[in-house]
This record gives sequence, structure tokens and C-alpha cells, in this order.
Amino acid sequence: MFYREAGDFKTSYVDDNQTFPIKFDRYRYYAVLFIAFAIIPFVLNDYWVNAVFMPFLIYAIAAIGLNILVGYCGQVSLGTGGFMAVGAYSCYKFMTGVDIWWGGELLFRLPEFNIFFSVLMGGVMTALVGLLFGLPSLRIKGFYLAVATLAAQFFLVWMFNRVSWFYNYSASGQISAPERGLFGVAISGPNAPAWAMYLFCLVFLAACAIIARNLTRGSFGRKWMAIRDMDIAAEIIGVDPLRAKLSAFGVSSFFVGISGALFFAIYLGAVEVGEAFGIQKSFLVLFMVIIGGLGSIFGSFAGAAFLVLLPVFLKNFLVGGLGWPTDLAAHLEFMIVGALIVIFLIAEPHGLAQLWRVTKEKLRLWPFPH
Repeated sequence: MFYREAGDFKTSYVDDNQTFPIKFDRYRYYAVLFIAFAIIPFVLNDYWVNAVFMPFLIYAIAAIGLNILVGYCGQVSLGTGGFMAVGAYSCYKFMTGVDIWWGGELLFRLPEFNIFFSVLMGGVMTALVGLLFGLPSLRIKGFYLAVATLAAQFFLVWMFNRVSWFYNYSASGQISAPERGLFGVAISGPNAPAWAMYLFCLVFLAACAIIARNLTRGSFGRKWMAIRDMDIAAEIIGVDPLRAKLSAFGVSSFFVGISGALFFAIYLGAVEVGEAFGIQKSFLVLFMVIIGGLGSIFGSFAGAAFLVLLPVFLKNFLVGGLGWPTDLAAHLEFMIVGALIVIFLIAEPHGLAQLWRVTKEKLRLWPFPH
């Protein structure tokens, strides 16, 4: 009875095909958006932004992108960290100006972009790279495709380490985000206020979630799911595997590139590719997708929240609450998180999204037994 669908009638196809056709869901998401945009920016501080909200917002975008590829299209990828690096370094080049040299001479130089378009161009460049590395999916799949994307991860990290043009020939090999702003408010750099960084990332997350939700409910989503369930049968009924797989790689890489650009320019400010975008980053985002639930936009949010909030809670409880040494708490934190992941996958292999679906089914009938 708490989750009501009775009396929610539709009188047109437009009403029946809207993003959230159930009125209760629609009002609930409106309330979440109102709280996120109108209340949280006025009550948060630097600690909550840097420890909780910023990692959650950025990793949720990456999880949505990977979920499109793995959960909806069924293409295994272990190169998420490398694709995030492409977004980060592309964003850096567009923020500082792209110069093209040939034979020791400067051919042309693009002007510096503002922070908004730099992040968008980071996503666009990552989508192009994702299309390139998605070509092997036309001939291989499963474990072999996972190895191919893993090779992309190592190659991209190696390239950004070795080719000094990507980090503007810096002696340290790092890239640092210059201070950029919108409408007179700093968004990146040491002087950026916490609420501005939070709102900037939140806008991108809301846009990416809405786009992903509508894509997966439309013709693209049906083609992706047909390829995921049985690619040969999908090709027989008219689904072009070339367009379906490459579109999934392109859209997924676009979202992952945006998350990488935000991770560098807004959250960290300065990165070294091997430390910030190594193979552990790829597995972290993959675990978020698996724990949250494959083939679910809500599962991407739930998985990101689980793996971002749980370590913060454990650290505060073990160090702040029990007074344990920091090094001991860090090791125990890894053990607890790993054990919870294993136990959770055994108890509910379909992820947190399935638990939410079961909860809604219970709320439809409560307090009645049948």
C-alpha cells in the first residue's frame, strides 16, 4: 500500500511512454532532485564534498557508462580506468589550448576552452577512442574481449606516460587543472567553493542519467539487450551488430570520459596517470556495476553509493569511534569491504537493484499477506 499504482490511469501514449510512468516514482524523483539541487548545496561543507558527494557523483557517471556496455549490451570491459584517463587528459588539453606541431613547427593552436566545454570534449574524445577499441567486439566476445579491453587499459596508461605532448612537456609528468569558472564563480582550482564543484558535477550526473534512461528505454536499448541476450538471433531479426556494439562502446566511453574529466579537473586537480587511472580504477567501477545490478540505471547509483560510503563509514567508525590506529583500520577496511562484496554477491547476485525491486513488490501489498 505504500507503493501505490492503483488509480494511476493513462489516457495517451505520451503519458504511458514517459520516463517515469508511475506517478509515485515521478514525484519521488522530483523530490530527490529538489533536495539535491536546492537544499544540499546550502548545508554541505568541504569534508562532505571531498569525502562523500564528489566521489559518489563522479563514480556514478562512470558506473552508468560501464553499465550501458556491460549490463545492457553484454560486452565485457576492463579498460574503464584507461578511458577515464582519456577524458582527463583531453579535458586538460582543451583547458590549456591544443597545439599541433609538425617537423618542429607549430601548425595551429586551438584557443583555451571553458571548463564546461572542456569536460564535454573530454567525453567526445573518449567516445572516439572507445569506438576504436570497440572494433574487436565484432569478432570476439567474453573472456577474449575482456583481455582486449585490458590491453587498451595498459596501452592508454603507457601512452599518457610516454608521450610528453599530453602533459604539455611537464618535467614532473603530471597534469594540473588551471583555475576555470562559470558565470564568475570558480569551478576548478584551489579557490573553487565546495557548493560550486558539487553543483557542477551534479548537473552532469543528472544529464547523463536522463540520457542513459531514455536511451535504454528506446530503440538503442532494445538493440543492445538483443545483442546481450543472443547476438546471432538479434542479427537474424534485423539488428545490425556493428552499429549496436559500436554505439554501446561510444555512448559508454562518452560517459566514462566525462567522469574522468570531472575526476581530474574538479575532484583531484592534479593527477599522474599511473596512480589515478590504473587497473584498480577499472575493477572499482566494475564492482560498482556488479554490486548495484547489471542492466539498471538505479543499480549504477546504488553500487557507487555502496563502494563510496562504506569505506568512509568504516574509517570513521574504526578510527574515530573505536580509536584504532589508522594503518590497522585501513587494512581491516579492505578485508571488510571485500568480504561484504563476496557475501553480497552470493546472497543476491542480481545486485542492489533487485533488492529494491523486491522491496517495491513487498510495499505494494503491505500490510496484507497476499
